Amino acid sequence: MIRVLIVDDDPFIRESLQLILDMEPELQVVGACCNGREAADLIPHTPADVVLMDIRMPVCNGVEGTRLLQALERPPAVLILTTFDDDEYIAEAIRNGARGYLLKNVPPSRIASGIKTVHEGSMLIHPDIARKLAGMIDKPKADASKREHAVIAGLTPTEGQIVRLIADGQSNKEIAAALFLSEGTIKNYITEILSKLGLRDRTQIAIFYLKAIHS
Repeated sequence: MIRVLIVDDDPFIRESLQLILDMEPELQVVGACCNGREAADLIPHTPADVVLMDIRMPVCNGVEGTRLLQALERPPAVLILTTFDDDEYIAEAIRNGARGYLLKNVPPSRIASGIKTVHEGSMLIHPDIARKLAGMIDKPKADASKREHAVIAGLTPTEGQIVRLIADGQSNKEIAAALFLSEGTIKNYITEILSKLGLRDRTQIAIFYLKAIHS
């Protein structure tokens, strides 16, 4: 059972999302709140696996809310709800640790599948938007763009493959199957990649790679 927290300042949207998600046998809505600060205050007492976070809210928006959640001892996966004109907000939220985003007008089934996707450890970012975001997000290290290519080239062949597969949005399980390795081995590789590149998580690996190949 995937525990979900809904964060949106519109009570109608909160109630609608709860009705939709409660119909999914694999999902359990554990709570709902009005802004990112409330979510960060609630999570330690009401643990959630995935937070479905609106990006534009008063008091504490989804960008700051994501930062607060990722600072917790056991941070949940954050899936942003957004509109087409929120590119800068999306970029900032991803920089703060969000695993992806969904447009608010997607079908209910897409919201449920998106929650399951980020819970599995995959990213949920359309490739076209990812390329656009790559140009908006600050470099994870102080290196210039031309040196990012050298960093990517400095990885072992297997590490390079894993980075490309992560950028394609594949989960550890999918990567393990593609490379004929165990999930534990893939996790060890990812830990080494994060250490070499000075990054924090899988999302930053994907953005780093996209920046490298499009710089």
